Amino acid sequence: MGGDPHAGRAHSHLPRRRAAGEAPRDRVAALRGSSPARLRIGLLAARRARRRGRPAMCTGACLAEGDQLATGAHLAGMGQRRTRAFPPAAKKRGHLRSGGLAVRICFLLHQGNMYSGGQGVYLAEMCREYVELGHEVHVVVGPPYPELDARVVQHRLPDYSVFTAFDEGAAFWNKGVASYFQPLNFYELATSRAGMFSVMSAFSLRAFEVVARLHARRPFDLVHDNQSLGYGDLLVRLLGVPVVANIHHPLAIDRANAVAQARTLCDKIGRVLFYPFHMQHVVAHRIDRVVTGSRASGDAVRRAFRLGEAKVAAIHDGVDTSVFHPLGMDREQGRVLFVGNSDDRNKGARYLVEALGLMRDRDWQLVVVDRAEAQVVRTRARELGIEGRVSLTGRLSKGALVEEYNRAAVFVSPSLYEGFGLPAAEAQACGAPVVAAEAGALPEVVADGVSGLLVPPGNPRALAEAMRRVMDDGALAGRLGAAGVERIRSEFTWRRTAERTLALYEEVLAGRR
Repeated sequence: MGGDPHAGRAHSHLPRRRAAGEAPRDRVAALRGSSPARLRIGLLAARRARRRGRPAMCTGACLAEGDQLATGAHLAGMGQRRTRAFPPAAKKRGHLRSGGLAVRICFLLHQGNMYSGGQGVYLAEMCREYVELGHEVHVVVGPPYPELDARVVQHRLPDYSVFTAFDEGAAFWNKGVASYFQPLNFYELATSRAGMFSVMSAFSLRAFEVVARLHARRPFDLVHDNQSLGYGDLLVRLLGVPVVANIHHPLAIDRANAVAQARTLCDKIGRVLFYPFHMQHVVAHRIDRVVTGSRASGDAVRRAFRLGEAKVAAIHDGVDTSVFHPLGMDREQGRVLFVGNSDDRNKGARYLVEALGLMRDRDWQLVVVDRAEAQVVRTRARELGIEGRVSLTGRLSKGALVEEYNRAAVFVSPSLYEGFGLPAAEAQACGAPVVAAEAGALPEVVADGVSGLLVPPGNPRALAEAMRRVMDDGALAGRLGAAGVERIRSEFTWRRTAERTLALYEEVLAGRR
């Protein structure tokens, strides 16, 4: 499903046209480094440009909307843009959610593909719903790139983290030697090599450049940051554009769970350094509103970032029930399904493997829908001597994933925390009986005893007992599955999510008038 990060041709040979009245580039040259210590320079420059009625200056990757695409030297021709012609803006009347008021929205996401996590699914589904409702949608996105509705305008940015290098292999080093030594790119490469997840901060500064240039040519009504919350969001607000951001799960919780599961002191220190929690804390206080995918996530975000009640809006994510639905297939006895990033400590995959280790007397097979090279599940299964009963599928198409949900005797979500719990919702939509940890938003998505069974998080023995109940009682499994289908169809659809989010946009825009 992922887009080809190397598709398209380089456009760095095209000359850059300076807009009328635009200040020289060197005025904000200091912004090319993404160090937080230099953020003040960028803020002052953007504020000064705004006061003088000029578009804020780019700091490197400049994408021009219109008949040419210009990239800064540090992109080395890797920036890519997909575009279409838009009619004049519709008259503004009625409500955003009814389609009567057309607005221009820009999404930001540092890793856009659906395999990057729930934020990738959220991006694709919300964009589709918005264009269906008649809105103009742009997406500024980093690799791995998404496959979006053809009506969405996609602006692809590169990144220079070692994590991308691992994914892309030799292709990562074909961007031009000079590009790796541009300050922002070198910062991202060096800090990620040191174990820090600097992708979000570097992406946000590159994204600001794109938003500033597009906004100067034709203003956006609103920018919606999907999980990054980098310092570039603050620069976007100085353009006069409202910024709403999704926090699918607070990084403070990710960090705490990762540290708790680290086995050595060195690993614990590495986990602490990895997460850019402070940056998100600073940005969350200074944007217009924060959106979370559940009430539990909203409460966690308020506590983690010390935000007021009115600052955070809880809007449930959805499921595309036209894709995820029962297929009428026979479920395979003993087939246990896990879907997600099994190397993410929050997902609790190790506890599922340990639970199955307690069920050696039964005939079962664990199917993990994740990258074939994922390590946590394989390593723990090998330690317990059950590796032969565990398989990783690699990345699947939507159709193949729906089939897996329909084949499973039981779907298990052993997460220590979930901001929403999309796989659990998709499994219910497909009629799979669900066993889930009572953590984060999972109790909001899975009705205990109705559409699934909930157990204490991090408890392999409780997981094993719940799986035994479902496997041994066919009537119970059938009731749970049927109730799950009805629950998702009635309460969790992407159109409902889109309409509630557009209503939030209305509130934000009304407050700006």
